[in-house]
Amino acid sequence: MLKNAARVGVFIVDDSAVVRQVVSEVLGGDPGMEVIGVASDPIFALEKMNKRWPDVVVLDIEMPRMDGITFLKKIMAERPTPVVICSSLTEKGAETTMEALAAGAIGIVTKPGIGVRRFLMEDSAAELVHAVRAAAGARVRRPAGNAQVAAAVAPKLNADAILPKADHALKQTTERIVAIGTSTGGTQALEVVLTGLPRTAPGLVIVQHMPEKFTASFAARLNSLSQMEVREAQNNDRVVPGRALIAPGGRHMLLKRSGAQYYVEVVDGPLVNRHRPSVDVLFRSVAKYAGKNAMGVIMTGMGDDGARGLKEMHDAGARTVAQDEASSVVYGMPKEAVKLGAAERSLPLGQISGEIVRFV
Repeated sequence: MLKNAARVGVFIVDDSAVVRQVVSEVLGGDPGMEVIGVASDPIFALEKMNKRWPDVVVLDIEMPRMDGITFLKKIMAERPTPVVICSSLTEKGAETTMEALAAGAIGIVTKPGIGVRRFLMEDSAAELVHAVRAAAGARVRRPAGNAQVAAAVAPKLNADAILPKADHALKQTTERIVAIGTSTGGTQALEVVLTGLPRTAPGLVIVQHMPEKFTASFAARLNSLSQMEVREAQNNDRVVPGRALIAPGGRHMLLKRSGAQYYVEVVDGPLVNRHRPSVDVLFRSVAKYAGKNAMGVIMTGMGDDGARGLKEMHDAGARTVAQDEASSVVYGMPKEAVKLGAAERSLPLGQISGEIVRFV
């Protein structure tokens, strides 16, 4: 982690000269970052990085001589460093990216496939800078055995852009649900939580900040590891015990209720807290439609998305938990929730599954 006003030193590894140029221009245009080097493959990268080790590596996966996964594992074994994966929006790319996240990568950005000027004008540029900034502040651990953006950025909207705040929740039902929100470091954290839950756990609704097309592969990976059924949410999916629904990248997910039954609504809409899906949007809907029958959990991540939503859940009578600082890769979102008085308890990551089980 960098101290004081030092700029984030970034090294870019990608076999595409166009991608190296686009990413270099975006990151180099941020006053808090410095691109200290680029390379077309990991072998060249290591030679340069050993002269000045970067604070963050932006890494492609499919490259000549050494693939990105092998390089990532080498870095994590020898000199753990925050790594952001730069991946194509393809099914194959998404599956490989899940392997990279399991190997210790901090986050994902989608590979630029367009010109520099257009890329700089789109949300993608802001997302790239945000991902690298979050990675720079991350606590990087070896996997256990298994500044403002220079370009113009849209105003930071809150959950009002998607769902008005409710004065009170609906009448109670006996069904209980758990809502989880997380960002940087959340892929590994969610794996810990979900693999620790029994098949009889309450229905879960989850927002993990992640680009579109990656959440389906992420959900499939968790489904293969968990006793619960885990899948990417589709509009009108039921929220039932033993099932975890993950908001699809690029869409907001809201909890709704029909009689005694919960279901989710998956909708388009503007970025909220510069995210889509947004944790605040999910948490507000849970406060409105589940009230005291819900439990909210906010975990590792940069920024404050979810903090106000968790406070709304708390005020509606829900149980609320924040991941503690020591076990968070980035203690941003949980910290903001604690500051607002939104979290009843702060718990280590390893205790959150047990707390969910005790909730029911």
